[in-house]
Amino acid sequence: MTMHLAHLSPKDWEHRGLRRTLAGHEIFTIDLPARGEEVLEPLLVIHGYPTSSYDYVEVIDGLTEHRRVVLLDLLGYGLSDKPDLAYTLATQADIVVELTEQLELDRLSLLTHDMGDTVGGELLARHLDGEWPVEIVRRFVTNGSIYIEMAQLTAGQQFLLALPDEILPADSAPDRLGLAAALTATLAPGNQAGVDTLAHADLIVAGGGNRLLARIIRYIEERRRHERRYTGAIESHPSPMHIIWGTEDPIAVAAMATRLHDARPDSTLRWIDGAGHYPQLEAPESFVAAVAAAAPITQ
Repeated sequence: MTMHLAHLSPKDWEHRGLRRTLAGHEIFTIDLPARGEEVLEPLLVIHGYPTSSYDYVEVIDGLTEHRRVVLLDLLGYGLSDKPDLAYTLATQADIVVELTEQLELDRLSLLTHDMGDTVGGELLARHLDGEWPVEIVRRFVTNGSIYIEMAQLTAGQQFLLALPDEILPADSAPDRLGLAAALTATLAPGNQAGVDTLAHADLIVAGGGNRLLARIIRYIEERRRHERRYTGAIESHPSPMHIIWGTEDPIAVAAMATRLHDARPDSTLRWIDGAGHYPQLEAPESFVAAVAAAAPITQ
């Protein structure tokens, strides 16, 4: 049974981690040992837009039951540096690669969500090209725009993409209440009262991150330009793939998961019924159970 950790505030979460210098930036990372016997490979977790590693606050106890778990806030997100610059998926992948080198992770599994699926696609492409010398045991792909033409972008996302790629004036950047409401709208209706989206919004706003939203969202344009590289690697990488998907996602619609599964018939597809875009927050027990089912303990 997963222990609920919703009582962990962003400040509590911050106390679990530390900042590391990666690719020239200060990046917030969390490196947690297995709570019980470590019988599974380490799990590297990559979050999505516009949130942070705090997306896993509800499931971290379950994920660490038999394995080491490493999380980070990507550049421009959460508790990491938020410089005013042009953001690229390559930079985010560079940061992840350097983190694995610092931690001497040469064997791992990937758990990715939302934009993290695309960062994962870049990492998988580098692995296929022989540029990331790790063993990828398996990967878990969750609610993200694998096929960008199928994505149902929100009005807020479309508005930000229509703006210039530059920092927003402080008086026009979305505030924490508006951001919390936008996050809530991505959840399944039945779960909206049960997730503290204000806490997640606080981490978006921290360090002026709300002013960077029109900059960090450019990953969607990159995904459109280079979809063959990212999605191609997600589809073709030989490591076992496990698709875990909230059925009521209004953005990365369920048909995406079905299409990915059809492209890789050897993958597994586990639905999180009644969950929207953030199944790890909306249905934590089911999410942990889906990860565990894809990585069974054999002794």
